[in-house]
Amino acid sequence: MANVNIKFNGKDFLLSCDDGQEEHLEELANHLGNKFDKLKLDLGNIGENKLLLITSIKIMDEYFETKKKVDINKKEIKNITDKFKELKALAYNYKDNKENEAKIFSENITKLENEIQNLKNQYDQIISNTTQQIEEFVEKTNLKN
Repeated sequence: MANVNIKFNGKDFLLSCDDGQEEHLEELANHLGNKFDKLKLDLGNIGENKLLLITSIKIMDEYFETKKKVDINKKEIKNITDKFKELKALAYNYKDNKENEAKIFSENITKLENEIQNLKNQYDQIISNTTQQIEEFVEKTNLKN
């Protein structure tokens, strides 16, 4: 345990704290002293006990207001986190849907390419058959003449 000499309202106090917490204790005591001194200036000399009580109440009021704000911020952060998770899920669903659409389009393109190739083969066959029939006709006609 460490000992810290604190000056408050013109008096010295020896306080103990955990090792390494000396600066923090001094900071807290200074904050309390500043609040006390400001109230003493604002309210005049209404007695040390009453000033200490009012100072304590003001500090507790600040504490509870800060706690309320922290609680509100926690709720807002939770809401934002929930909305982010929802948005993330929507983005993944959208991505999955677009990947499925791309896969279907790719399959359709492959089918169309195959169909085009089949039609080309059929066309080539028709042209070949027609050419052969014309040649046979011309040959028969030449033979008759």
